[in-house]
Amino acid sequence: MRILKPFVLLFLLTFLAGSSPGQSLDEKLAEIDAYAKTVIDTWKGPGMAIAVVKDDKAVFQKGYGVLKLGEPAAVNENTVFAIASNSKAFTTAALAILVDEKKLNWDDKVSKFLPDFQMYDAWVTSELTVRDLVTHRVGLDTFSGDLLWYETTYSPDEILKRLRYLKPVSSFRSRYGYQNLMFIAAGKVIEKASGMTWCGFVTERILKPLEMNRTTCSVNDLPDNAAWPHNESGGKLRVLHRGNVDGSYAAAALNSSVADLSKWVRTQLNRGKFGDKQIFSEQQAWAMHQPWLAQQISPQTLRNYPTRQFAGVGMGWFVFNHHGKKIVNHSGGLDGMLSFTVLIPEENAGFVVLTNNESPSYSIMMNKIMDVMTGAPKRDWNEELKTRTAAAKKTADEARAKEDAARVIGTKPSLVMSGYAGTYGDRLYGDVTVAEENGKLVLRFGPSPNFVADLEHWHYDTFEIKWRPSVAYNFPRGFVVFTLDKTGKTERLIVEQPNNDFWFYELELRRKN
Repeated sequence: MRILKPFVLLFLLTFLAGSSPGQSLDEKLAEIDAYAKTVIDTWKGPGMAIAVVKDDKAVFQKGYGVLKLGEPAAVNENTVFAIASNSKAFTTAALAILVDEKKLNWDDKVSKFLPDFQMYDAWVTSELTVRDLVTHRVGLDTFSGDLLWYETTYSPDEILKRLRYLKPVSSFRSRYGYQNLMFIAAGKVIEKASGMTWCGFVTERILKPLEMNRTTCSVNDLPDNAAWPHNESGGKLRVLHRGNVDGSYAAAALNSSVADLSKWVRTQLNRGKFGDKQIFSEQQAWAMHQPWLAQQISPQTLRNYPTRQFAGVGMGWFVFNHHGKKIVNHSGGLDGMLSFTVLIPEENAGFVVLTNNESPSYSIMMNKIMDVMTGAPKRDWNEELKTRTAAAKKTADEARAKEDAARVIGTKPSLVMSGYAGTYGDRLYGDVTVAEENGKLVLRFGPSPNFVADLEHWHYDTFEIKWRPSVAYNFPRGFVVFTLDKTGKTERLIVEQPNNDFWFYELELRRKN
């Protein structure tokens, strides 16, 4: 008994103090800092910023690298990045405020606010609720329809008008399909229920009370000290233009810094409260962090995260468990800007990672910080991602070589170049034109002025797509295939452009003239 008593005493003291043996907070932050330096060096930057919140305080805020490749200005805690889909949680918080004020209910029909809104299926249109808009369960495919907002000139109203032509891939409320367009519709619901613009409401009811003074609703309204996006489109790391995604405003348009977002994380962890201000109620904070739709855990996910037992879709968030702790998180991704916002409620902790590149660095740091803050066993995510990235590149190279081997050498196009020229229309997206210029074909996507490509003959009536530098997305090799009608005139233009975000196969482009 004399031997056991000191251990019992240590246990009781630890329990009463509300902490656990192991690293101190300072040691955890030092580990995060050192790892971040390794990661940004491994993946060649250009920039990254991190904030960590613990017990209602921003205990760590730091920048790494530079705002723009080739220029000396350094990233710091106030550097503004595009946060992309992390904007969604602001949209659901805005809806939560309106629910608190009884101006709407989560289970109100969308038609109550948007009577002209239509899905492909009339029954789904009649049953669709506000909650459905923000829980990715409407029956559409993941990223379905995103070509409507990506760098297009379409307004949110025009995007939603075209939504009715998107065909579902599953029954209503039965399967997960990540949806940006539904969040655009949620933005419109906010406007109808509040009488304010989405940006105006988010600014007045969330950003200003939280003193998020450097956060903006548009890339056209950036403050000084704003990061530039970068990726390897064109074959090497390059600076991109700042993509205008105003059409997807309520889904992806916010720009912010880790200093600002640490206040947002504090508010989320405090169940809607920031200082003495209750931004949204505890009831609504609880509702947004609950899983409203179960997600399946794939064998690959289980291999990478062996302690994961559940995953689900919240409202503007995703939820899962990590080493016995509930995680509430969301990522953000636009050309050259990848990010994470993560909450660990049981630890009263959270963090933000913002990057201005498309390397795995944002994901590496998310996993590392999550491990450190939950006391998980040490794991070298950086080395793992180096290995996975090399394997993925090998697989892509092998696929490209196989594609090369399948090319039929010596064939000629069925038509002279001018025979392929014309306008090809799709009722969902709009018009795509093919023009003969200097004896070669040039492809232009009408609603997306930056989407311009030269077409080089591959074989038969198939042409390889050579995207011009105005295209920021790092597309792998793609093709355009022309089909001919019985008179020998082009009938359809089929865009076969592999990628992970935009579904060109949804376009049914038929010749108009």
